[in-house]
Amino acid sequence: MNRRPTRLAVLTLTAAAALTLSACGSDDGSKGRDSDRIAGADTEDKASPSTGPSEPGTTGRPKIYLPSDVTYEFQWKKTGDAPKDAVLHDAEQRIRAVDMAIAKQDPLDKGYRFYSEGAAAAESQKYIKEFVDHKARTTGLTRYYNESLTIRDDGTAALVYCEDQSKAFNKFLKTGKTDVTPVTKDSYVVYAGTLRKNDKGVWVTERLISQRGSAKCQP
Repeated sequence: MNRRPTRLAVLTLTAAAALTLSACGSDDGSKGRDSDRIAGADTEDKASPSTGPSEPGTTGRPKIYLPSDVTYEFQWKKTGDAPKDAVLHDAEQRIRAVDMAIAKQDPLDKGYRFYSEGAAAAESQKYIKEFVDHKARTTGLTRYYNESLTIRDDGTAALVYCEDQSKAFNKFLKTGKTDVTPVTKDSYVVYAGTLRKNDKGVWVTERLISQRGSAKCQP
């Protein structure tokens, strides 16, 4: 029987895909880690470097590698304002880094923790572990759009954006099965985040809330 946790209320989530896990007993019953991940992945799931935007001049940024079937369409517009564009870049890298941690089945992966701190990092860890517990990862295309960004007087940034999960799904590592779910209004999620520039010059996400089925994000 499928188990589908419902996430319709505003939740403290930081996961890139925010996919609702559904697992059949035959899909998540194995113990131990499967080879269907970045480390030691087979040809089908061969990891490839993330094709995100060029990185700002901050040293020590983690390389982000993702399975070839994990793709994105970021429709965030360049603002022409250097600080705002840096915020958007680092928010995008956090999204990719969380999916990388899911693919690696590592709730403590350094990648997403480079781009998040505090409550956001803690909630990401919980979310990634949920995929690990189900021996699943993300697959498909996720679209990000309809963003709004403000840098406040206190130096923090407020970022709101939409996520289209209609072509993004869960893939179970033991069987290789993709859980293709129907598209509904809940396939569209709105996020509201708070970011702060740390001493490394990175805009880290400190808090992120989400809501499924938001009218703001419907096609």
